Amino acid sequence: MSTDVAGTTNVIYRGMDRATLDAAYNNSAAVVDSPDYLMRWRDRSALVRMRGNALLDLRYGVRPRAALDFFSSGDTKAPLFVFIHGGYWQRNDKETFAFVAEGPMTHGIDVAVVGYTLAPEARLSEIVAEIREALTYLDRRADELGFDREQIFIGGWSAGGHLTAAAADHPSVCGGIAISGIFDLEPIALNYLNDNLKLSSHEIARLSPLRHVSAGLPPLSLFVGEAELPELRRQSQAYAQAGRLRARRSS
Repeated sequence: MSTDVAGTTNVIYRGMDRATLDAAYNNSAAVVDSPDYLMRWRDRSALVRMRGNALLDLRYGVRPRAALDFFSSGDTKAPLFVFIHGGYWQRNDKETFAFVAEGPMTHGIDVAVVGYTLAPEARLSEIVAEIREALTYLDRRADELGFDREQIFIGGWSAGGHLTAAAADHPSVCGGIAISGIFDLEPIALNYLNDNLKLSSHEIARLSPLRHVSAGLPPLSLFVGEAELPELRRQSQAYAQAGRLRARRSS
C-alpha cells in the first residue's frame, strides 16, 4: 500500500489504498483476454441481428443511445427477457450483446437488448432513468410486439447487474437476474471509475441497491464467477445476504 510523507498508509476503503482499490475493480487488467471475448461476442451478435425476427434500434428515449433491439422467439404471448449490457456504465453497446438472445429464444422467450447513454455524457441517475424509460416503453408496446406484459424479466452483467437491481422495482418487472453486479457504489466513488462517473453523495445513497433492499422487490437471482475479483464476489455476497436478512424479517 502507498504511504504519505509521514509514513502513514493511505487507507480509503476496507483496508485498501487507492491503487489497491483501483486494481480490485479493474476487470480489464484481471481478464487479459477480454478483447478476444468482445470480438467473438460482436461476431456472434452480428449474425443474430441479421435474422428476420429482429427489430433493431427501436427508440425509447431522445438521446442517440436510448434505443433497444427486440428479438422475437416466434411464440405467441411469450415471456420477455430484457438484457442490460455491462461496461462499468461507460463503455460497450447493445450491438455487441445481441448474442444473448440466442439461448432464451430457443426456449420460447422474446428478448430485448437495451442501449443507454454512457458516462461521462450521462450521470448514473440519468442512466438508471433511461433503463426505467425502456421498461415503460416495452410495457406499453407489449401487444404490438407480441409478448406477455405480465411476464417481463430483466437481467444484466456488471453495470447491467447494477442497473437490473436499481430498476427492479419498476411496476412491469416480475423478476431479474443480476450477474457480477455492483450493489454498493461507495468503492466505485473512491476508485478510478469515478473519473467519468463523478458520483454525488446523493447518487451513492439513492442508487446503491444494497441500501434499498425492501420486501416489495420482485425475486432476483444473483450470479458471480468463483474466479472473479474478490471485491466483485463480495458485492454479490453482501447483496444476497441483505436480501436473505430482509426476507427473514418479513416472514
